[in-house]
Amino acid sequence: MPENILEVKNLTKIYPGVLALDNVSLDFRQGEIHALMGENGAGKSTLIKAVSGAIEPTAGKIIINGKEFTSLTPALAKEHGIAVVYQEFTLIPVLSAAENIFLGDSEYISHGWLSDQKVMNAKATELFERLNIEINPNEKVQDLTTGYQQIVEIAKAVSKDAKILIMDEPSAPLTSNEVNAMFDIVRMLKKEGVTIIYISHRLEEVFQLADRVSVLRDGGFIDTKNIEDTDRDDLINMMIGRTLKESYPERNFATDEIVLETKNLTGNGVKDISLNLKKGEILGLGGLVGAGRTEFVEMLFGRARAKRGELYLHGKRFSARSPKDSVKKGISLVPEDRKQHGLILGMSVKANLTLAVLRRLSRGLVLSSKKEVRHADKYVSNLNIVTPSVDQLAVNLSGGNQQKVVLGKWLGSNPEVLIFDEPTRGIDVGAKQEIYKIMTDLVKNGKSIIMISSDMEELLGMSDRMVILSKGRYVTELKKEEFSQDIILKYFSEIVV
Repeated sequence: MPENILEVKNLTKIYPGVLALDNVSLDFRQGEIHALMGENGAGKSTLIKAVSGAIEPTAGKIIINGKEFTSLTPALAKEHGIAVVYQEFTLIPVLSAAENIFLGDSEYISHGWLSDQKVMNAKATELFERLNIEINPNEKVQDLTTGYQQIVEIAKAVSKDAKILIMDEPSAPLTSNEVNAMFDIVRMLKKEGVTIIYISHRLEEVFQLADRVSVLRDGGFIDTKNIEDTDRDDLINMMIGRTLKESYPERNFATDEIVLETKNLTGNGVKDISLNLKKGEILGLGGLVGAGRTEFVEMLFGRARAKRGELYLHGKRFSARSPKDSVKKGISLVPEDRKQHGLILGMSVKANLTLAVLRRLSRGLVLSSKKEVRHADKYVSNLNIVTPSVDQLAVNLSGGNQQKVVLGKWLGSNPEVLIFDEPTRGIDVGAKQEIYKIMTDLVKNGKSIIMISSDMEELLGMSDRMVILSKGRYVTELKKEEFSQDIILKYFSEIVV
């Protein structure tokens, strides 16, 4: 049996009012792929921050190759071969792939402060060849696809001679082909003896990749199992402490009343999109990355302007000149990137929840603090947002609770049409169920939803009707009884001329 390269013993981290890690003991073996799972807020991020030196534990030990530490610094973690590939890329877009990999390495600095581009490019090329991938080291990161950007992140970690590579939701922004390419790299690194700590909410990935899996819940350690000794239901039960009886709520609330309609809507990278949304339905927008789904809904929300075409609300034509204009008309957007476009992370839950309705909560230019608190408390309660108080900073919430804050912000404006762009990306199975129930309750109460999802199971399970786009064009519409994964995948790759 391979020896342990990393152990944590009785690791504890206490924040004011929050026990983030509760006496956790875990071990990781050399050359294994070890999945780390748990709901948002289970303690996974806190654990990897402690191991990588980003935070100081309150108590406990971290043991690397038999050497004990009560805490680490990033430099000390790096010295002992620990590297992290985060879900949010840490690359600098305007620099080349090679410059990003070796940024800050004094070894590649010559002539004072100038970098030795020739040496960096040669070393980067060696790295990419080792990872069996073709990337031009001179290519600017901003010109690379998301998948190649992820590989540059991995190469950056590998260049530091990492012995323990922590990967935090690495597949979240990737297409299926890009995920497969990343899996090949992970397996190759395992063969070289690198220990991979793989954090993911995607159960199918864990069963494809992992040798062992450990589960955390509410800051505490639940169990570690060999992957062949567990299954999907067992893992879910360990993660949430209960069995999920159903994945997608049943509903039948769609009417024939058309709430929103587009005719030949063109602009923002899409052309001639005609579709309608009915009262009480969830309309799924399907397509591959680059199909134009987000670009299309940005025109509905006023984030982008249409060049031509028509947009109707209850049969009356209107123009979405800005998000403010669309919100006034009753259209809201829960964006894909909640951290960049949905929340102000440095502000409180209360401030985020009331951003869209400040005028309603104010008398003249003065905001009523009582109304603000009452409004925030209402949506914290209604959406079951887990937070110590409404004054907690949004950045400190789990991904699922951040998503519910974004949703609460827009529900406060009483929209008639809600657009959900990748509503459950990066959140755990338990939080997904809560989001699905919220969406179902919304259409039950007469709201209408447009949902973009790259998760095929979610798209099939949550859509009442589906419109498929490809390369910025409308392909087809499918009714619920016509849904089939094979048929949908065929239409995804359809080329419209």
